[in-house]
Amino acid sequence: MEWLASFFPVVQAVFATLFTWGVTALGAGLVFFFKSINKTVLNGMLGFAAGVMIAASFWSLLAPAIEMAEDLGQLAWLTAAVGFLAGGAFLWAVDVTLPHLHMGLERDQAEGIKTGWQRSVLLVLAITLHNIPEGLAVGVAFGAAAFDLPSASLAGATALALGIGLQNFPEGAAVSIPLRREGFSRTKAFLYGQASGIVEPIAGFLGAFAVISMQPILPYALAFAAGAMIYVVVEELIPEAQNHTGGNSTNVATIGCMVGFAVMMILDVALG
Repeated sequence: MEWLASFFPVVQAVFATLFTWGVTALGAGLVFFFKSINKTVLNGMLGFAAGVMIAASFWSLLAPAIEMAEDLGQLAWLTAAVGFLAGGAFLWAVDVTLPHLHMGLERDQAEGIKTGWQRSVLLVLAITLHNIPEGLAVGVAFGAAAFDLPSASLAGATALALGIGLQNFPEGAAVSIPLRREGFSRTKAFLYGQASGIVEPIAGFLGAFAVISMQPILPYALAFAAGAMIYVVVEELIPEAQNHTGGNSTNVATIGCMVGFAVMMILDVALG
């Protein structure tokens, strides 16, 4: 029973990431009500998601990583830097390897290893890249809460899951509705849109399992998740939010980012 109890944080992480996946599916479900999405609205959604991820990277991941490294007698700045850069390097390796295609681009502009996969699969894989660090971050946070450290609490991990869930709603819509506009049926667009979030429970399980199995890597794991999320924000979300914009559209993306950051910061400070 003690062995089973020690792995309860993994169960919590899986349920939390199933929640974030479910919110992705809810967002994707908007395709049953709308056939298209205004570019300005989409930019605001992407900006909001970027703001949430930036705030979560610091408040929920990097700051606790630094505190834990100090508690464990590690050189805190080095631990945080190594983990952070490793997370970015991991996402870079996935980005240049996994075939994927960003919305609005032609099939021959797909990134990663060349493949004959269908355009729809490549579009979903592009969004799936976003969700790997999100699931990993939630899993690591719940794993960290198991050690009953001041800088890592169950409430803080729950706040992170809520924040990721909030930004997954517009993200799900940002996948399914453009697919519908490209000619997919509503059902197929929904299925593809929600499928982009399936990686989150997998990454959440792996993250929680790793940190409860090897406590010394915990600060590195938190910083790793932060680095991976910042990579996604800079490489994917912000460029997509600012691409092909005009008038007030760019401002909406920026405001969305500010609001997303504030919401995630409030959640973490108030609940964590």
